[in-house]
Amino acid sequence: MPEPLWKMSAAAQAAAVHRADVSAVELVDSHLERIAEVNPQVNAVTQLMAERARAAAAHTDRLRAEGAGLGPLAGVPFTVKETTAVEGVPTTFGTPRFRDLVAAADALPVARLRAAGAIPIGHANVPTLILAGMHTRSELFGDTVNPWDRGRTPGGSSGGDAVAVATGMAALGLGNDSGGSVRIPAQFCGVAGLKPSTGRFPADQRVLGPDDPGPASQMLVTDGALARSVGDLRLAYEVLAGTDPRDPRAVPVPLRGEPLPPAAVKVAVVADPGGQGVDPVVRAAVATAAGALRDAGYDVREVADVPRMAEALEAYGRITVTEFAPSWPVVRTLLGAGGDRYIAMAMERTPPASAAELVGLMGSWQGIRRSWAEFLDEYPLLLGPVFTEPPVEPGLESRDAAGRDRVGTGMRLCTVTSFVGVPAVAVPTGLAEGLPCGVQIVGRAFREDLCLDAAQAIEDRLGVLTPVDPRG
Repeated sequence: MPEPLWKMSAAAQAAAVHRADVSAVELVDSHLERIAEVNPQVNAVTQLMAERARAAAAHTDRLRAEGAGLGPLAGVPFTVKETTAVEGVPTTFGTPRFRDLVAAADALPVARLRAAGAIPIGHANVPTLILAGMHTRSELFGDTVNPWDRGRTPGGSSGGDAVAVATGMAALGLGNDSGGSVRIPAQFCGVAGLKPSTGRFPADQRVLGPDDPGPASQMLVTDGALARSVGDLRLAYEVLAGTDPRDPRAVPVPLRGEPLPPAAVKVAVVADPGGQGVDPVVRAAVATAAGALRDAGYDVREVADVPRMAEALEAYGRITVTEFAPSWPVVRTLLGAGGDRYIAMAMERTPPASAAELVGLMGSWQGIRRSWAEFLDEYPLLLGPVFTEPPVEPGLESRDAAGRDRVGTGMRLCTVTSFVGVPAVAVPTGLAEGLPCGVQIVGRAFREDLCLDAAQAIEDRLGVLTPVDPRG
């Protein structure tokens, strides 16, 4: 029996549709069958768009029959995080209060993927309002299960998309990341994930009203893609990048910068950023990835640490809490029973800054970005952990202060690299005790191409882990 279509890479799926080897309708139906088989076990896809997806696929097939040109992702199904608008479908954020918040238009990244021929097949689960914690559990849709082990979290907040991609329910996932929300579920579910530079992908943060949010929301949040292979991640990157008048932050930077052969790229390796400890399994994954890069010809060097880790974490926390504090009394009422614990612990520990303090923090932010730019000028790439432990139990971060500290410490390199706005690619390195391991490759601003090249070199030597059938 031939392998089902859903097992193919996104690139292979699109190529098959272009060649008329399969119809886009057949491709979508294959994924819908996989969703029917698997989603009841993992609860990743929340709002299935079956009929809309079939209609879009039929339109693709008509275009092909008429000889019209098809986009690079023709017929490829993708999921969309519950925070991101799909025209005609509620953008619920996982809370019952928004179950009827029907989107009037596609969000910019959804529109870009559609324009390339990809087909949204469903929304994917998130922590309630993306604020209830790292674990993907929403008040409206419940818990999403890690397909490798039900006793471990799939991560978040783009956990639904990571699980959908890992299990073959979609070829691509569209998430977002402001401190690890794409990269952490990528590591925990055994897939690849891209957090681009701030300003690389256009977006419109005016999700719940006509007003733009504050500087932290504008500068920290980036849309990002999840895929089973680095090649598919590159396809999504090339489609999503570019400018748009609705996002004045997006800049016209070429997809690829100056070519640099591996031997000319110094890779800084930091297995324990900030010196706060790292699990031996994660340290071993970083060492394995470093070996793969050496084998590929990269100039791999152990370095003492990354710049200004503690200062960056402190500034990140103070700035975000200060921006969020005025709305917290209302927002916490939307989170459901216990859903406010994760943010409440942060609010209790980190007081909002005064006006004068905030001015100083904004200056510190710029100075930290400068320090990182200087570091990455010497080392074009940084290899380090995504999360400094293997996948943890669901809800650890909301259980108590110790659990929250453990999770915050574990994601520290993700937090800081979001704060400084540089790109990063999460890539798997293998399995340890039946659970996925992975690393991230961090690069200079707008050098996603270098990150993807290095991630590809790791994948070429260590392989791809998914798709996977859910396990007990």
